[in-house]
Amino acid sequence: MDLEVSFDKRIEELEVINLYKANSWSSAEKPKELLAALKNSHSLVTAREGGVLIGIGNAISDGHLVVYYPHMLVHPDFHGKGVGRKMMETFRLKYGNFHQQMLTADGEAIEFYKSLGFERAGQTAPMWIYAGTEH
Repeated sequence: MDLEVSFDKRIEELEVINLYKANSWSSAEKPKELLAALKNSHSLVTAREGGVLIGIGNAISDGHLVVYYPHMLVHPDFHGKGVGRKMMETFRLKYGNFHQQMLTADGEAIEFYKSLGFERAGQTAPMWIYAGTEH
């Protein structure tokens, strides 16, 4: 596999939308907002196989203590091949020593994030006002 994972905000709308649709994420239905959100994140990590976007993740942070990882997607054809793990390793280069690293996971992703050291914090529960339908 010719995998390249890096901090990179050079993304094109069509490649991003195709990746989000392949994962059935509702934010694909708001392409302009999605691209703006990704490009304006504190950090953006991309995974490319032979130049093709196969993974993307973003971080929202205060730059010192807290980081939240709202989006982390890998094309379904590449699940289980270490792409997501490599993306999180890249984020950890920048945020690994932060006081709080947070995300919301569901389904199969829960075990993946547990394998990276994430766990439920005490009695906390994810809470949100959400317009999507996939969770």
